[in-house]
Amino acid sequence: MALSLNRPVAPDPYALLPQVPAFTLRSDDVTDGARLPDAATNTPRGDNVSPQLSWSGFPPETAAFAVSCFDPDAPGVAGWWHWTVLGVPADVTSLDRGAGRPDGHGLPSGAIQLRGDDGVPGYVGAAPPPGDQVHRYYFVVHALDTADLGLAADTPPGAASCALVFHTIARAVLVGTYQR
Repeated sequence: MALSLNRPVAPDPYALLPQVPAFTLRSDDVTDGARLPDAATNTPRGDNVSPQLSWSGFPPETAAFAVSCFDPDAPGVAGWWHWTVLGVPADVTSLDRGAGRPDGHGLPSGAIQLRGDDGVPGYVGAAPPPGDQVHRYYFVVHALDTADLGLAADTPPGAASCALVFHTIARAVLVGTYQR
């Protein structure tokens, strides 16, 4: 008997959180609601390269930013964390393409990358199971009320996400999709 991945589409995970003001997130690589470029995937055609991101319109009292990429459509009950960056200084308003390298050298000083759900630090691109439904990849910039969340690089991304809820004063979201 073949395994079926048929299941309901997961809700927008950020619609389930306390609402905060929105600001603008743009990318030279990702178009909201459109398929991710192959370069941003962890597939045989992909390069596993984090997309360029830039943001504006956040509250002036922002103390720092966190950046994340989450797939709520991954099989399982908890989705899949592809990227989490903490401690991005408040005067930084963009990350270059490839900033999510595992060595962290593409990130601004003071920022740290957590290990994703695959167990490695840095950005891990989209790689939904072949034949599965379209997956959504939520690239999110969180404007924070503190520059130090008190989290270490070995903090699981789900735990960091919970901590972010209590310190996010505004949020910007850009959703890419991918299917194999």
